[in-house]
Amino acid sequence: MKLKRTAEKVIESGLALSGLITLLTTLGIIWVLVTESIGFFSEVSIVDFLFDTQWTPLFTQKHYGILPLLSGTFLTTSIAILVAVPLGVIIAVYLSEYAPYKFRITVKPLLELLAAVPTVVYGFFALTVVTPFLQSFIPGVSTFNALSAGLVMGIMIIPMISSLSEDALQALPKSLREASFGMGATRFQTAFKVAVPAASSGIIVSVILAIARAIGETMVVAMAAGQQPQLTLDPREGVETITAYIVQVSLGDVPHGSLAYKTIFAAGITLFAFTFLLNNISYWLKKKYQEKYE
Repeated sequence: MKLKRTAEKVIESGLALSGLITLLTTLGIIWVLVTESIGFFSEVSIVDFLFDTQWTPLFTQKHYGILPLLSGTFLTTSIAILVAVPLGVIIAVYLSEYAPYKFRITVKPLLELLAAVPTVVYGFFALTVVTPFLQSFIPGVSTFNALSAGLVMGIMIIPMISSLSEDALQALPKSLREASFGMGATRFQTAFKVAVPAASSGIIVSVILAIARAIGETMVVAMAAGQQPQLTLDPREGVETITAYIVQVSLGDVPHGSLAYKTIFAAGITLFAFTFLLNNISYWLKKKYQEKYE
């Protein structure tokens, strides 16, 4: 009995330590971003940072407007979500409502393997396969473009949406579906008019987490979307996202401590704010709207 209590205390201490390390790491990241960003904003007006339409901190004529990077991030993320959400939800519904049990337990792990593929492989795929394919029938597509990057990012985040959505659908009680069938509903009506609305909180959370994942993606956009910070919503053109710019500056060509180097912290804290907001929205939605069944 004493040995069991000791083991429980060791486990509890280990869990508490893990939580403390996570908290301290997050606080350390916030501290670095805030302190370095203060140095940047002491030299650059926050008004120019938020509303200037040019981002050229590495050029001779310097501008520090974050809007071109935000537009590039928004464009690639929007394309990815337009691809991933319909496919991910349809896959989740099929696996949960239509697929046989053996098929589901076989296919779902295989689908999740897409999440284990290194993102640099997705980047090469977008650049060498998807872009030439798009150029074959869409006029005006440049070598580096937002469309191919967004499409591949969408494929990359499908497992996140499909897996989490399928888990939300599987968590529904069987009595809910049986009641629907008992009222004379078809399998299609039960799936899309009963199961999906009942699991909507979990599906919405999966979509929000996928958006945060797409916003934070680095290698695909850095390799396929290009490094052209221009304010455009044309997916055929090259764009630069916040993460791609951070990679560009972090390669070592910019002197450490310079104003150009500090721009990565200003861009980083902007990215952190967006992902932090999205994660909190997903937590709030899950807590407020998730239906609980006995």
